[in-house]
Parts: sequence; C-alpha cells; structure tokens
Amino acid sequence: MSVRPIAIERTGLVTAVGLTAQECCAAFRARIANPTETRFIDSAGAWIMAHQVALESPWRGLTKLAKMAALAIAEALEDVPKSQWARLPLLLCVAERARPGRMAGLDDELFALIEQELGVRFDGRSSIVAEGRISAALSLAHARALMADAPDGRVLIAAVDSLLTWPTLIHYDSEARLLTERNPNGFIPGEGAGAMLVSLAVDHAGLVCTGLGFGVEPAPVDADEPCRAEGLTRAIKSALAEASFEMHDLDFRITDVAGEQYYFKEADLALSRTLRQLKPSFDLWHPAECIGDVGAAMGIAVLALAEAALRKGYAPGRRALAHLGVDAGRRAALTVGLMQP
Repeated sequence: MSVRPIAIERTGLVTAVGLTAQECCAAFRARIANPTETRFIDSAGAWIMAHQVALESPWRGLTKLAKMAALAIAEALEDVPKSQWARLPLLLCVAERARPGRMAGLDDELFALIEQELGVRFDGRSSIVAEGRISAALSLAHARALMADAPDGRVLIAAVDSLLTWPTLIHYDSEARLLTERNPNGFIPGEGAGAMLVSLAVDHAGLVCTGLGFGVEPAPVDADEPCRAEGLTRAIKSALAEASFEMHDLDFRITDVAGEQYYFKEADLALSRTLRQLKPSFDLWHPAECIGDVGAAMGIAVLALAEAALRKGYAPGRRALAHLGVDAGRRAALTVGLMQP
C-alpha cells in the first residue's frame, strides 16, 4: 500500500430517518424513507416533498444547521473526554459556494455557532471545506496531511447542509430536477449532518479509507454534451492506484446518487471503464433513497453506511468503493474496508 490508510474511528449522523448513526444505518438497511410536505409549493401548485429532520423545536436557518451538527459531533466524540475536544482540529464541510440559494453565514458564522452549541473551542488548525457532496473526501485528504506531522493525532470532520430553502428549491424546480408526480427524473431534497473522528490507522480494527482519488467531469449535469464519466473514472482509478487495488478486488459500491438518471448513467459508465474482470454482481447502494440529497452531509452518510454494513457483516464482502460528485463537475472516489487488528 503506497500511503497509510485513514482510520474512521467513530461516526455520528443526523438525518430525516434518525438522530444517530445507528438509527440512520438501520433505516438505510431496511430502505425506510419518510418524505413529508414542506411549506413550499412548486410551479405546478403541488407541495414540495422533502426529507426533513425533526428536532425538539422548529429551528430554521443557521440555528438548525448548528443544532444538527452539534448532535452529530457529540455522537462521534462520545468516547473522547470533553476536556480533550479543544485539541482536535475541526474540518467543517458545507455547501459549495456556487450552489443556488446557498445559505448566508456558512463561511463566517456557522463554525462559531457550532462551538457555542457544544461549549468548546476547537484547535486553531480547523477550517471550512465548502465543496458540497465531495467535502468529506477532500477533508480526509486534508486530515491525512494534518496528521502526517503528528501520527498519533486525530482530526474531527463534520458536515451539515440543507437544501430546504426557497431560493434553492425554486431553482431546482425551475430546472425540472425535483422528483414530483410529473417528473420521475429528479431527486427529493433533504437536510442532515454527520461527523467522523479519524486518525492514521495503526492496529485499528474497523473501517479504514485506503485510497482517495479526484477528478473533474467536463460534461456535468447541466451541460449540452453527453457525459462520458471521464472525471469519475479518473477519480476511481486514482483511488484504486493509491490503495494498490484493481476494481474487481472491491465487493460493492456506495454513492451519493439521489435519483437523477444522469448520475446513475455516470456510475455505470465509470464501472464499464474500470472493471476489467467479470464479477457475478457489483451492488450499487445509494442511501439518498432514504434521506434525499443532503448536500455536504452525503459523504459522511455514505461512509457511516459502509462502516455499519462491513462491521455487522451484511455487506457483500469486506471492501467497498464510495464515489461522490457535485453538479459543477468535481468528482471524488474512496476505497474503504475493514482492517484486522
């Protein structure tokens, strides 16, 4: 293996189907979803459906994002004494800056609100990673660099996002990208938060990320040219090379695909370009069918599902490929698996 794997020690997750990683992953396994009507009406006069997180009070905006993120972080740090939290750098994943209707305050207010909610000040090496659905993968690469000089150190990665604002919803509705009774080729918007505590793997009996790769798709979802999965293929090949794997060495795939045909076709094309040995099956899991498109929180949801499935033994093997992408074209791929102590 060319680089040291990254151990994912513990995860936290908050979505519309649960307020802990255990609850969410149980719902993913059972394929439980709970979309409900929002306060918004689409261009056809129908209520927009969404996967909404139900908290104890009807908070909105940055306040709700901070509350969700704090819940996920507290779960991920459950085994870490609170006196040690301030030593951890926090890499906070949020929506990409080009995202339509992006909430104001994500770059300059949300971090402080989360610290206030938790009653802690995180390490000065903390930063904002504003790259949407690929933020978690980029944060793993950043975390690995941070830990290179301190191999015994750990990094906290958290992500929080919501597509349930009117400017965002009206944009996707006008582009015919929301799933409705009239439009089967769309996604259901969602919201959520996730967190994971990571370290450099040393005798770690749990989930590890063994390879990371990135690419850019020249024909993204809103382009006039057909997608040939060039960016995703490049990301997958890079992740495989870093892990010293071939595609057929992996057992299943988990992705952030939320329902649009474009992304399913891209996944199939990338598979055809990277799989060189016949496999009887190569499942594609997509937790967005249960929680909708949760934006920046999607990467941690994907990894939390991989951890639960591999640890509990209901995954079709011991290694998985995760891949993520944003509408503008950036793609990320990760190889993950269980490491024996």
